[in-house]
Amino acid sequence: MKFYNSIGPNPHVVRMFLAEKGLQIPVIDIDLMKGDNRREPYLRINPHGQMPALELDDGSAISEITAICEYLEDTHPSPVLIGTTPEEKAECRMWTRRVDLNICEPLTNGFRFSLGLPLFKDRIVTLPEAADGLKRVARDRLKWLDGQMGDRAYLCGDRFTLADILLFCFVAFGAQYDQPIDPENRNVVNWFARVKARPSAAA
Repeated sequence: MKFYNSIGPNPHVVRMFLAEKGLQIPVIDIDLMKGDNRREPYLRINPHGQMPALELDDGSAISEITAICEYLEDTHPSPVLIGTTPEEKAECRMWTRRVDLNICEPLTNGFRFSLGLPLFKDRIVTLPEAADGLKRVARDRLKWLDGQMGDRAYLCGDRFTLADILLFCFVAFGAQYDQPIDPENRNVVNWFARVKARPSAAA
């Protein structure tokens, strides 16, 4: 396998997942700032031009971070980061979906349409007028999540899963670019500190 890596929260998710699995595979860095992900030879790996991608031994490739992580879970099931039973897998996928749609997407587009606008305006459709509203959605959903977490250690209770990795990488990214965690969300703040203390967080 080969992992096509770049800056940004999406590749961070896969790097952290790999670190939790104890997997070391060859890494090829793609210069996102120069737009190397939008031209050959990377487009032969992922015609969508998005980062990251996982090239398999047979030359085929997987993109989309949840798909990559689920493939790695299926091929390297220990330690478990999604689930061992249908119930555990469903719980993790439920939280991964909630986090992705309600927090990661608005947070990321809030960045792309504001601070990231100079980089993205000629690459994708951007809506600068929507930036503040998208950031507000992400803040509101983090507040909602704070109430849902209660005293749980992780999103799936005592189990550390892909859902935590996904949320951590994007919240950490947001904190770097004008979207910090509201300190009143104490459960999320404590959860963030707990995950940040894991060695894999620095991957």
